[in-house]
Amino acid sequence: MSEVFELHRGGKLAVVPTVPLSTREDLALAYTPGVATVCEAIAADPALVHEYTWVSHTVAVVTDGSAVLGLGNIGAAASLPVMEGKAALFKAFANVDAIPVCLNTQDVDEIVSVVTALAPSVGGINLEDISAPRCFEIERRLDEALPIPVFHDDQHGTAIVVLAALRNAAALLGRKLPDLRLVVSGAGAAGVAVTKMLIAGGVTAGEIVMCDSRGALHSGRSDLNEAKAALAASTNARRITGSIVDALAGADVLIGVSGGTIPEEAVAAMAPGGMVFAMANPTPEVHPSVAARYAAVVATGRSDYPNQINNVLAFPGVFRGALDAGATRITENMKVAAADAIAGVLAGDLSPDAFVPSALDPRVAPAVAAAVAEAARRDGVCRPTTAR
Repeated sequence: MSEVFELHRGGKLAVVPTVPLSTREDLALAYTPGVATVCEAIAADPALVHEYTWVSHTVAVVTDGSAVLGLGNIGAAASLPVMEGKAALFKAFANVDAIPVCLNTQDVDEIVSVVTALAPSVGGINLEDISAPRCFEIERRLDEALPIPVFHDDQHGTAIVVLAALRNAAALLGRKLPDLRLVVSGAGAAGVAVTKMLIAGGVTAGEIVMCDSRGALHSGRSDLNEAKAALAASTNARRITGSIVDALAGADVLIGVSGGTIPEEAVAAMAPGGMVFAMANPTPEVHPSVAARYAAVVATGRSDYPNQINNVLAFPGVFRGALDAGATRITENMKVAAADAIAGVLAGDLSPDAFVPSALDPRVAPAVAAAVAEAARRDGVCRPTTAR
């Protein structure tokens, strides 16, 4: 453990000037009086902020510390090492500068107000480790209020990589996405986003059964929040009730984003030649060695097993592409394009132990960025460029 603490001593980030500051002339250009000219130009044409400041390559990583990793509600200060790490990944994988912003409030109105107020300083907002269902409202309100991309990574980053993994797993096994029966274990932020993304990516909505701690979601349940109720109305066409054990009988795919434990007999009852993505970390819902007894392909959220479903495959490239395109928001088509790009990195070279690219594969972020930028242009969500 001493090695971990030494690595984190002093933090993992620093600010480095990108211009020379060695002479009086340097100071006159970078600061006063030269900077006033640029300020006046931006005041006259606010769009110039994207050209003459760091906004075009900078993202705020915002959290309230309410749902940090598997640690739970540990608060703003204790969440900072994670947000620093997230910012470091942004820079290392996609050359996006990111600023950790850990807010000492968990009030939805206050979070929306603070982030809206600081938004002119950055080109995008990456929401991180905010508990459900509050995260849904925070993202929705910020997305409506701000002219820059807003992206809750715990939802959409996970969903993008799951869709990419499913595409490749299905291709490897000669299956079609619309023909698959799926069970999603977990109906929090990640589970809701994964389900929506799978539907957007071609999975048949009625063939998905979502399960929370009380069992399968269906339209007859009266204890569902707004997000769960909306999905219950469009999924589970077979009206399966009961526990996840009941839901998994005959299913082709298990996607675990719950952190719970799924009994072996439930996995054994799945259809032969299935797929198990058990992503709880560090303890998967189904241990990979158990899943491998019954499934044809297995993925986890851990780095010490093959086929790690890791958000770092998505979020750096998503923001790089959005920023490069001048996108004002991130659309469903942009997310699907990101998933397709991740899957495409391994096209023609799939195996049961390698149908998800490595988190360290240098091809991923550029491929995702290019696909996301192109999708943003097709969707018409790019701000006009400013010629000067």
